[in-house]
Amino acid sequence: MKKKQNVKILVVDDEKVHRFMLSSLLREWGWDSVEADDGTTAVAAVQEGPFDAILMDVRMARMDGMEALQKINAINPAIPVVIMTAFSSVDSAVEAIKMGAHDYLTKPLDFDRLRQTLEAATQHKRQEEEDNRLDGSSREETGIIGVSQPMRELWEMILQVAPSDANVLITGESGTGKELVASSLHARSRRAGGPFVKVNCAALAENLLESELFGHEKGAFTGADRRREGRFVQADGGTLFLDEISETTPAMQAKLLRVLQEHELQRVGGQDTVKVDVRIIAATNRDLEQEVAAGRFREDLYYRLNVVVLQVPPLRGRTGDVPLLADYFLKRFAAKNQRQVSGITPECMDLLVRYPWPGNVRELENAVERGVILMRGEYLDVPVLPLALQRWARDNAGSADTEEPATLKDAERALIIRTLEETNGNRSEAARRLQITRKTLLNKIKSYNIA
Repeated sequence: MKKKQNVKILVVDDEKVHRFMLSSLLREWGWDSVEADDGTTAVAAVQEGPFDAILMDVRMARMDGMEALQKINAINPAIPVVIMTAFSSVDSAVEAIKMGAHDYLTKPLDFDRLRQTLEAATQHKRQEEEDNRLDGSSREETGIIGVSQPMRELWEMILQVAPSDANVLITGESGTGKELVASSLHARSRRAGGPFVKVNCAALAENLLESELFGHEKGAFTGADRRREGRFVQADGGTLFLDEISETTPAMQAKLLRVLQEHELQRVGGQDTVKVDVRIIAATNRDLEQEVAAGRFREDLYYRLNVVVLQVPPLRGRTGDVPLLADYFLKRFAAKNQRQVSGITPECMDLLVRYPWPGNVRELENAVERGVILMRGEYLDVPVLPLALQRWARDNAGSADTEEPATLKDAERALIIRTLEETNGNRSEAARRLQITRKTLLNKIKSYNIA
């Protein structure tokens, strides 16, 4: 078989026969393999050179797999480590994943599952060959907009995590754009050609959610007049996005855990087992660690979902992005409603930047849409904004600092840069769009050190 881009896998097992069998199997699948007879030898091998993945037993004589996993992570945490053991238990599975294992397999190994797991673990190798990192304009097409430090860090994480098959937990307040992050992860994954299926776990009662996720057989309950495939099967080969995962019941969490562990399910009212190949992206606006501590969320499911965590910042924590977002929504809704719009008045923009946005980006989007529908002139102004913003503006009329906040300066600088890019550096046109004189614009360009 053709070699898979020189992928090298370290096989760690103190049973010589089993180690030899695995190495032979990996070579048959097109991978290079190196053998280590226990954890000590494995750690030494990692110190000497890099590996694209490690397949390691737990029970070994001199150094067991758990201790070796810790030492390997300290040397090179980027190497995916797949743990295998004949002593299967939920506790050891949770512990291995908590310590950074890529996945957890039990002996005797299911070779199809082993191959699938290693394919996912070595996906980063194929991604290195492509390295198709996207620029800011492509990012804007996803709706993820921002030049603030928190958003730059989030975007870097999206680009890094997307090519893997790891489960992802997206956290953040309501309205911050967690679904957009999930969609971007799918679009940049090797599953991009497959389906992206969304389920709002908070919108359905437990019995309805079970049928929605797993499907049902004909006659499973009153009204089930035919077999129906669930969202897991619909997402086969793609990504399943479980929004508001914290709203599921303990019983449903147990069923979800089984699918994540075994990659198989049973329809409601059915006996047949259905295999599925699905990447899970979950989202919540709650602190799942607190939910686990309170006994409302299963710890083992939490660690299955918590392989990679992406924290979406609240809008009040990135006010420098507000002008960019407001401008984006303004143009979108102007086109949608066939309105001639020239921009946002300075007073209105000042309010948008200072307002704390408890509803986050969703609230800003709704505010701009309302304004576009109600505005009579060419500029979005305060009187057409929602009443909540107008009341806040009146209540906080004298609270603005005499010295302009750094966040507002950052926002103005970002808006000037964006406008100059849109006008191809034409400063007169940029000044017109920004509703300031050309001289003022030149002074601001110099003040903000804009090239």
